[in-house]
Amino acid sequence: MRAMQFERFGAPEVLAEAEVPDPVAGPGETLVEVEAAGVNFGDIKHMAGEHTDGPYAPKGPLPHIPGMEVVGRTADGRRVLGYVQQGGYAAKTVVADRDLVSMPPGVSAGAALALLVQGLTAWHVLRSVARVRPGESVVVHAAAGGTGSLAVQLAREFGAGRIIATASSGEKRAFALELGADAAIDGEAEGYKERVLDANQGRPVDIILDAIGGPVLDSAVDTLGYLGRLVTYGASSRKAASALAPERLAVESIGVAGFWLVPLIARNGVGGPALEELLDLTARGRLRPLVGAEYDLARARDAHEDLLGRRTKGKLVLRP
Repeated sequence: MRAMQFERFGAPEVLAEAEVPDPVAGPGETLVEVEAAGVNFGDIKHMAGEHTDGPYAPKGPLPHIPGMEVVGRTADGRRVLGYVQQGGYAAKTVVADRDLVSMPPGVSAGAALALLVQGLTAWHVLRSVARVRPGESVVVHAAAGGTGSLAVQLAREFGAGRIIATASSGEKRAFALELGADAAIDGEAEGYKERVLDANQGRPVDIILDAIGGPVLDSAVDTLGYLGRLVTYGASSRKAASALAPERLAVESIGVAGFWLVPLIARNGVGGPALEELLDLTARGRLRPLVGAEYDLARARDAHEDLLGRRTKGKLVLRP
């Protein structure tokens, strides 16, 4: 079968097209003919060899086929969405049954792929970690990105009272407002507190969803109100935040929690009410995943370079 693989760790240029044997499903697994595969920063980290242990660690000897998300069909004709630790950049792949869900009619491959990692992350940071309640104010950092754009929409769906989006450009802020945010502001650390409080009509906020880290996280904590919660699920700034003293958390009655999707999938699989709700909301037109460019599988290297160069918007899709 046709696949993209790498024989050594490195930058996108290590990816090369190859003919490889078809995978064989074992007990508790299903063979899927791939219609589309999603592209993630995790794929790039896998290729770079950045993770030597933990959930992203490469499995088995080289060469490897990267790719964590696939949409395709099973031998009995079911159209499915699946999560794999590696092996998605191929014409066929094997998926554990607990990481495979049937797709409802009317959901595109790109939209479904956007729901798997980014959508589940947005759902869990709001529901499982922040435990958003109706009427609460929610600040979403990087609100025009894959996870942020879904978090804005889900916060509205879950009954948030006021949604404040942060984004780096006027175009992105306008997009966040289109998705349902009540206000959209610049997310830079300098002047952050004043902008957020002004956007929340002078009041401290209840929930902040942060994937930036560094000075932005430090500034965000200063805007939390009584029993406010900040959830960190990434650090795109690649800068360290100041250590938060436990005494401050206690005195101000605020909480800071973290979330990473991969360990949750390792424990429970992707199936369950979260993904079912995301797919249902999308099928009914209540949730709009942001889908970006599509590439032929042989151009996977170009997709990685575009992602690294921040030239993309929305979920990138490979077509075998």
